Amino acid sequence: MTKILSSKPQRILVIVVPYLGDVLLATPLIHSLKCAYPEAKLDVLVFKASAAMLEGNADIDQVISVPNRPSAAENWALIKRIFRRYDLAMALQTGDRAFWYTLIASSIRVNAVPPKGAKTAWKRFFTKASVAFDDEHTHTVLQNLKLLECLAIAPCFELVPPINDNHDAIQQHFAFLKEQDQYAVLHLHPQWTYKRWTEQGWIEIGHYLRQLGLKLVLTGSLASDEQAYIAGIASKLPTDTLNITGQVSLAELSYIIGRAKLFIGPDTGITHLAAATGIPVVALFGPTNPVKWAPWPTGYASFQNPFQKVGDQHVGNVLLVQGKGDCVPCYLEGCDRHRQSHSRCLDELSTQQIKDAIRRVLLGIA
Repeated sequence: MTKILSSKPQRILVIVVPYLGDVLLATPLIHSLKCAYPEAKLDVLVFKASAAMLEGNADIDQVISVPNRPSAAENWALIKRIFRRYDLAMALQTGDRAFWYTLIASSIRVNAVPPKGAKTAWKRFFTKASVAFDDEHTHTVLQNLKLLECLAIAPCFELVPPINDNHDAIQQHFAFLKEQDQYAVLHLHPQWTYKRWTEQGWIEIGHYLRQLGLKLVLTGSLASDEQAYIAGIASKLPTDTLNITGQVSLAELSYIIGRAKLFIGPDTGITHLAAATGIPVVALFGPTNPVKWAPWPTGYASFQNPFQKVGDQHVGNVLLVQGKGDCVPCYLEGCDRHRQSHSRCLDELSTQQIKDAIRRVLLGIA
């Protein structure tokens, strides 16, 4: 045992917020904890909108989901549910809310904390052990795994995607799965505009993939604006394109993506999910820092970041295509500095660059 823990913990709480990608990228740490303490009850606290990313995860005993903006009654119910119920609590993000959850849940807290500074010294003071959060030079998976050093636990690097074992039902619902058609999955709509590629670009690439003999499967959420956006593009794609937007759970989508020949998507949680299934992935990046947020390649197991900040890069099953410009990556939310603005580096990302990436991962042509 380490000095932090006098005995093996019987109950562990991991807090990870706020988005789908954050939750999936936390699964290597969760799996590492379960391997180190197989008898412990391990719970994970997430926002409700992200809880589906943990469906079927055998490492987890309970997923505790909370609203993004809970009411006073919901906060009180959560406090009663977690108050001093755990031998160990861990927060993977540095926000005040995640920190307070660990303070409530356990007397032993191992947290990510902001870099040293007078305004955040109180978080380090009230934490048994901590790791400084690096938002630029360390991939999120590796940032999370660094917390294990505080517990002297060996890391596991593989992501654990959501699981739905009822494959027969999925295949009955989607005939193309039973017929074993070869297909590519396209995820056209990230949550924020500044991460989007162009509609015309998607249309041209869709027709190109069909010429290569792949049917197209389009994915998306239940959001009405997202469905309208995808439907508009789908109307200009080959007639046998299948739009499953809003029709499947994340676990079902994981199964569908995992049987595809190829996935193409922007900087979004679904692209992280696709990479975790092990299939070839072409990820379209613009302002976002790939060192921190590139999809984690299947089978990659090193504390060296898989991707650098600049350039098209191919690591394992992930080919990252980056928009051009001296400012890339700028880390900003679009050229107008807000989430609904456009990013010139993505608007000017050529279809030829994407076709070259497709040929490289699908046909083995440099």
